[in-house]
Amino acid sequence: MTETTLPPPTNDGRSPGDPPLMPFWHMDNSGEGRSQIVQRLLDGFHEKSVSGDTDPIWMRPFSGTVKAIWFNILPVGWIGDWHPSPSLQWVVPLSGRWFIETQDGKRVEMGPGDIHWGADVETTLEASRTGHRSGQIGDSPCVQLMVQFSDGEV
Repeated sequence: MTETTLPPPTNDGRSPGDPPLMPFWHMDNSGEGRSQIVQRLLDGFHEKSVSGDTDPIWMRPFSGTVKAIWFNILPVGWIGDWHPSPSLQWVVPLSGRWFIETQDGKRVEMGPGDIHWGADVETTLEASRTGHRSGQIGDSPCVQLMVQFSDGEV
């Protein structure tokens, strides 16, 4: 996993010797215990068949233990005031848009095609704020897939 800036890499995955990288937003705690969010690249992809004789695709396992899988709908105008992530979790917007604002003052907006790893489960209280804020953006609800884990590292 390496830190990057936008735009994401352009590797299209057609070269067996050059595994693709997948950009994602990684939210965790800084050394001072404040939430922060940065874009990183997920590496470690290997070619593997999904099933039987199908042609291989690029796959990367995740070693965490799944705790819950949720389908979320953030209604128009919804704001989740300051809170830590309830668990380690992947959040994948399926439609609509949402934002995350961290204690370091950074705000990131996400929509379909963006992926977020939330790991700010233990942050310090700072100016009556802990964790992050999040909320829906725009005129349509934000539909998300959220997979929570009891353990795991990106």
